[in-house]
Amino acid sequence: MIHPMFTAITALQTYQTFLDSIADNVANANTVGYKPNRVTFQTQFASIISPGSAPTDTLGGIDPTQIGQGVRFGSITPVFKQGMLRNTGRTLDMAIQGEGFFVFTNGNQTFYSRDGSVEVDAQGYLVNPSSGMKLLGWEPVGGAINTNLPAGPIQIPLDRTIARATSDIVFGGNLDARAAAGDSTDITFGAYDSLGNLYSTTVRFTRTATTSPNNLWNWSITGVTSNGVALPAGSYSGSGTVAYDSNGQFVAAASTPGAITITPPAATGAAVITIPAANIDFSGTTQLTDLTSVGLTSQNGLAAGSVQSISIAQNTGEINLLYSNGLRDLVGQVAVAKFTNPSALLREGQNLFREGLNSGAPNLNAASVGGRGTLVAGYLEDSAVDIAQEFTSMIVAQRGFQASARVITTSDEMMVELVNLKR
Repeated sequence: MIHPMFTAITALQTYQTFLDSIADNVANANTVGYKPNRVTFQTQFASIISPGSAPTDTLGGIDPTQIGQGVRFGSITPVFKQGMLRNTGRTLDMAIQGEGFFVFTNGNQTFYSRDGSVEVDAQGYLVNPSSGMKLLGWEPVGGAINTNLPAGPIQIPLDRTIARATSDIVFGGNLDARAAAGDSTDITFGAYDSLGNLYSTTVRFTRTATTSPNNLWNWSITGVTSNGVALPAGSYSGSGTVAYDSNGQFVAAASTPGAITITPPAATGAAVITIPAANIDFSGTTQLTDLTSVGLTSQNGLAAGSVQSISIAQNTGEINLLYSNGLRDLVGQVAVAKFTNPSALLREGQNLFREGLNSGAPNLNAASVGGRGTLVAGYLEDSAVDIAQEFTSMIVAQRGFQASARVITTSDEMMVELVNLKR
């Protein structure tokens, strides 16, 4: 009667650990990025009562007779199935749709997680708000991200201001076809230097030819002022010719392009404003019998602006700063790690995993590259626990435990009966 009791005891131990795993899953039903554990059982060794025998010429073979010695654990492994993505409304929350892990460091060790909740700390680093570990990725080198370089902590320069010099202008409107040769009209437009200083620039259009096939207008820069102070005549230049056909439409072939340059005062420290001839567009202008309305319709310069918000690009995880002047500046990209066998990662608590002996080495690259999942900004991945399945497993564990306990009770009663036979 001892063997059934020992066999049932192995089952009690196994079902107890099974219930421990179920309890862990249920407890983490609302944990961000949690992956449920899967428990598998294996049989213990078996006692051979009879080895059986092979067939002979006169008798058939006999099967072996064996009695198992109970049950043991086969494995407890996380199931990396996709959890539901939940919209949080935070621009710095991220989730991975598909395979991959966010990468964090505490300065000494590297950890991996499906929890993409981050915030900016006092030094500008992107960190996990609960552990303080820094998110790893790449910062731009020469304005571009190179994912072949080692990943490092991403620091966001929130105190940065940025401006953009004018390098592209577009004119539109009409020049009055009734103007006589020598008549002129002035317009003024704003140009920005590399530091965001504004220069009020005057362009004079002068009618020079009034006969077909081309009606010609010369244009030239006649004055530039900054903060109400006129720049000296030698500090700016720019002139050219604009041609129109007999229908008053712009003729590019007959026009003479000319570049515009404005040299800021030395005290500003700004670079020379250069607008190449190819970037000065008069194609939107006309020469019709109507009042003159020519003017600048667009230009790409911007005054200095400060950081307004941080934006994380969908799919790729590129991090951009958005400025008050409308500019966008690339400051980093989130790294995503991929493992050959993620089920072999070691759980470290705080939603973190560590590289395991059988997980394979981490392979870091950008999201959506090499089988990695896409990055979804503004979302977090909910726990992948299926509560209904866990309740079903709980009932299975309870019934298995009860049945194994009943085996022990029955074996004990049989032993009592055996002892009583002597009396």
